[in-house]
Amino acid sequence: MTSPARPRAMLFDWDNTLIDSWETIHEALVIAFRAMGHEPWTLAETKERVRLSLRDHFPRLFGDRWETARDLYLDAFTRIHLDRLKPMAGAPELLGELAAEGLYLGVVSNKTGRILRREAEHLGWTGHFRRLVGAGDAARDKPQAEPMLLALEGTGIPCADTWYVGDTGLDMECAANAGCVGVLLGARDPGDAGLTRFPPALHFAGFDALRGMLAAS
Repeated sequence: MTSPARPRAMLFDWDNTLIDSWETIHEALVIAFRAMGHEPWTLAETKERVRLSLRDHFPRLFGDRWETARDLYLDAFTRIHLDRLKPMAGAPELLGELAAEGLYLGVVSNKTGRILRREAEHLGWTGHFRRLVGAGDAARDKPQAEPMLLALEGTGIPCADTWYVGDTGLDMECAANAGCVGVLLGARDPGDAGLTRFPPALHFAGFDALRGMLAAS
């Protein structure tokens, strides 16, 4: 397969693409599940099942009480998340280099938008990104195309010239829905059926490999 042309824009997923946040997400979910009288998931189950935004996923889990569960989760998450922010290896270096080069950078995440922007500010990364789009910012959340289109709105950059870098099949589905180039980062999860339905155009083991490819292009 011919490699896609060097992008005019790169959009990134946030959780577990740019930052390692599984333990924080899991702890907040355990608190919410127990308060709602549900058996908590294991960490492995959290990693397997957490993909959608709160407004898309929690109604399936908690029915009419989903907003109460959402508030419990967000209260727990916001108490601990900033103290535990940890960039993925190689992410700060790549973002700094691409921003200095002038490449259009953005984030499209299913993390609640205000929390996403707070985390980016805490890390000192806000200046790298032209737009940070989180859950609730667009009419619909990932894997629908609206958040991707919002991230590129007004740029004149077509989706076909944009790479979307993420770690799951849902990210690749979102890229496909928007017509962007899906780039999988990290180990391929053999249990993620979305990666079979929406195979990535490119796959890199980590940021160092992605940096190397971009440097050579």
